[in-house]
This record gives sequence, C-alpha cells and structure tokens, in this order.
Amino acid sequence: MDAKDKLLSHLKETIKLTHEEESIVCDSYSEIHLKKKEVLLFAGEFSNHMRFIAKGCLRAYYMDEEAKEHVVQFGIEGWWVNDLYSYLTCTPAKQFVQALEQTTVLQIHRDTLNELYQKVPAVERFYRLKFEKAYVALQDRTINSMSKSAEERYLEFRSKYRSIEQRVPQYMIASYLGITPEFLSALRKKIK
Repeated sequence: MDAKDKLLSHLKETIKLTHEEESIVCDSYSEIHLKKKEVLLFAGEFSNHMRFIAKGCLRAYYMDEEAKEHVVQFGIEGWWVNDLYSYLTCTPAKQFVQALEQTTVLQIHRDTLNELYQKVPAVERFYRLKFEKAYVALQDRTINSMSKSAEERYLEFRSKYRSIEQRVPQYMIASYLGITPEFLSALRKKIK
C-alpha cells in the first residue's frame, strides 16, 4: 500500500469519501521522504502543515535553556505529528520534529487544507475530531505527569505504546517520561 492509500484508509476510518473526493484529497497532500535523524520542522520556523506519518517514526521535542532535550511526542505509521500550538496560533514553533528512522510523511499546507475543507466538507469533520482527540491526549498526559509516579507512567507507556518502545532509544523514552535514563534503567530492572 502506498503512502496516499494509507492516508485514505486512515481518513475512511472516521469519514466517508466518494471516489472523486478521494482523488481531490490525494492531490492535496505532498509526499516527503526523510532520512534517519533528518529534521522536518525546526524550532523558530512556522508550522504551516498538517503531517501524516505513512511510514517510519518521528519525535517532537523542545530544548530548554541548558540545551537539554525534552521529548513531547512520538509518532509512528498512521499517526499525525506537528507542533500543533504553532500551527493553530501561527506563531514560531517551539518544537523540533525529527525522523528517528527512514520516514515518509504526507503533508498539507494550511491554505490547501482550508480549500480542501470547502471541496470535501467531511475532511473538516475529520480534523475537528483529530484536534479534539489531541486535546484530550494532552490533558491526560498533563494530569498523569502530575499525579502518577514515574513507575506508573512507564508502565502505562509500555502498555499503550509497546511498538514505540521497541523502536526508540531508551534515553528518549526517559525524556518523554520526565525521568533520567539511569532512573528508567533502574525501573526496567526492578520490573523484570
């Protein structure tokens, strides 16, 4: 299945599209190929695209004043990745988005997406539902980081994102969980 077929399949899990609408949708997205470690979005740039991961794995992260990386999100096939705050507010991105392996992304520019909403109204419904899910996930993550122990957060990560755990370095998982790599290593030993 090629990248655009994967996108259509993903969209059709939520909305119905005619053959004509499918063609309009496919023509609206451009395909980007990234090498391992290649950066798709740099902090300071404007995030003007919605991005669907057709193949591969990415991470979104920011760097603090001491140049320490903090992983905000991972993304794998069938997921969306972006600095959503930058996209929605038209302000410079605070996050980097980087490929962790060879990755294929389908992206659509904000202006093209707004045109697509007019041509294929079901797509607007799709994105509204995606934004709602993203907000819920962000709130859930925020509350979990404040109320759960590191061990509970790690166990939840493992149960929810087993396939990601197998694909990304442990220090990035530690960063995502807000703990040190050494603490994560000790947690993993304890759990075994």
